[in-house]
Amino acid sequence: MPQPAKGARLGGSAAHEKLLLINLAKSLFEHGRITTTEAKARRLRPVAERFITKAKKGDIHNRRLVLQSITDKGIVHTLFTEIAPRYENRPGGYTRITKIGNRRGDNAPMAVIELVEALTVAQQATGEAEAATKRAVKEDSAKEDSATKDEAPAESAEDAKPAAEADAESKDAKDA
Repeated sequence: MPQPAKGARLGGSAAHEKLLLINLAKSLFEHGRITTTEAKARRLRPVAERFITKAKKGDIHNRRLVLQSITDKGIVHTLFTEIAPRYENRPGGYTRITKIGNRRGDNAPMAVIELVEALTVAQQATGEAEAATKRAVKEDSAKEDSATKDEAPAESAEDAKPAAEADAESKDAKDA
């Protein structure tokens, strides 16, 4: 006896549900993002991510496995040549689901499911550089904090007088 699918049933038979999810995956790979109900988006995510994982492997066996479900050769070619290389270094999580409110006609909760943009080499280098800069700033501030703790009382008294005089001069300039 067939086991029922995990998650929300999308209506109809198991065959209808399978075809529905495959058609949603085809649309997702063709357009990059689609708007659908939350239940369908949640059911689509593992199906689409499984296809992308097979495409990342890139061999003929996995291409044939994907072609058993997605019969449009153009979409399969796009999946294997454009989409899969984007996620070469990503271990998973290729899709994002964003809730967008309820549909006007029947108040069904709607969501946008989209392919996550993979980081380019330039973006990764920029991120690494920013992280290194932040670490350097933290190290410098830690060094300055330890140095100022020793000299803090003497400097604070000297710095307070010029700051107070500068504030008084700026108020006089505004009044004039």
